[in-house]
Amino acid sequence: MNTVKTVRELRAAVARARSEGKRIGFVPTMGNLHSGHAALVTKAAQRADFVVASIFVNPLQFGPSEDLDKYPRTLAADQETLLQAGCHLLFAPSVEEMYPDGMAGQTRVSVPNVSEGLCGASRPGHFEGVATVVSKLLNMVQPDLAVFGQKDFQQLAVIRALVRDLNMPIQIIGEPTVRADDGLALSSRNGYLNEAQRATAPALYRVLSAMAASIEQGERDYPTLIASSQEQLVVAGFRPDYLEVRQAISLRPATADDRDLVILAAAFLGATRLIDNLHLNLDDQ
Repeated sequence: MNTVKTVRELRAAVARARSEGKRIGFVPTMGNLHSGHAALVTKAAQRADFVVASIFVNPLQFGPSEDLDKYPRTLAADQETLLQAGCHLLFAPSVEEMYPDGMAGQTRVSVPNVSEGLCGASRPGHFEGVATVVSKLLNMVQPDLAVFGQKDFQQLAVIRALVRDLNMPIQIIGEPTVRADDGLALSSRNGYLNEAQRATAPALYRVLSAMAASIEQGERDYPTLIASSQEQLVVAGFRPDYLEVRQAISLRPATADDRDLVILAAAFLGATRLIDNLHLNLDDQ
């Protein structure tokens, strides 16, 4: 696996692979990689002949009170993880390489509707930052396919929408959430949890699973179900940010007639904000 730091080097390496008839897969990350990220790379390697990953901690998607400065940078360990997962090329640019004219005058990409509410309400400007950097990266790499994790369900919906709306000829693949043995969704931010919080954290998945079971058994009074489930989170020690039942594609609030659903949650344990979701299609029962 080679590591490059400039767009020129990236494009030259991808051009060589494409000239050899290889199908290009892409996995963008912010580094501090875990087995969930490795699963994305493995999926890309199954679907493509040449896999590019990127590591870039994107300032545009962090709010003023968020953890940009303390976000872990673990490049050497990340390179080993990517190599073992089947990555061929790592793009690890600087902020100056990504935003050579600075960020203040940077063209921004805004995706309406699916980016609103949920994490979009809690983190103003976050999805504009995500959509902007992903658009830049997709244009830099120009892959045939790109793989994103379903743990960040709203982010995946935003990326699907921007690729569709901007007519990018790229297949977007969603990879199921990778979980620890106790059900906690793997996340780089899990490292911020202390021992007691880590023991509490799997309760978030248990509450979502119980909600999914109720819906599968016929529950359609979503406001009541949400209210009781939020109370369970509070009792467990969380400070809920949001808990919602949404239509899975549009992310609008679910109605009793909707069949393709997603339960989405964000909740704080101490200062750490955890997110999770469960996707359920009632027509698959």
